[in-house]
Amino acid sequence: MVIRRRLALIFSGCALLSFAGQTVAQAPLSVPRSATVAASPYRINPGDQLEILVWGDERLQRSVLVLPDGTFAFPLVGQVNAAGRLPGEIERVITAGLQPQYKGPVPQVTVSVQKASGYQFSVVGKVRNPGTFTPGRYVNALEALAIAGGPSEFANTGSIRVIRKAGDRLYVVFVRIQDALRGETNLSAADIPRIESGDTMVVP
Repeated sequence: MVIRRRLALIFSGCALLSFAGQTVAQAPLSVPRSATVAASPYRINPGDQLEILVWGDERLQRSVLVLPDGTFAFPLVGQVNAAGRLPGEIERVITAGLQPQYKGPVPQVTVSVQKASGYQFSVVGKVRNPGTFTPGRYVNALEALAIAGGPSEFANTGSIRVIRKAGDRLYVVFVRIQDALRGETNLSAADIPRIESGDTMVVP
């Protein structure tokens, strides 16, 4: 009963994100401080939309989609491997590829993420709004549960697991969501891990 009351307080204050039928979040998720996701730079995923500028050369201004294999094509450079890299790393790759085209230094190259559409995860099982979500920012396991509307009445929050793919293998990531909902403060990032692109949270 206590856990359900905590769930009601947490998930009633957190609306769903806006896309594919979801609504825009109106209030921050109320979670223990130790369970929040630390700010970290965004790494590019397949499906992301990038804007690339080469200052002073409008011919090389591009909006590109990162393909499922993690690459995109850029004039005079060829195929660029982008998946898992920071925008700054892509800037250096393009600068190096363009160097033979200039007598002097290459004009400044800027790479920015227009749409973080490639960062996706799914939540299945006993939640109010199961589905695949594209939040546009990194979230942890507890926030992912909130985005899916929270657990349904008979969900077993003590047995929630995250299924993660690494190459051709799948493995299970254990989470301590029930402990977080009980107000446990001795939690680490490993207990409430960040959701990676392609993860599936299973709520039995």
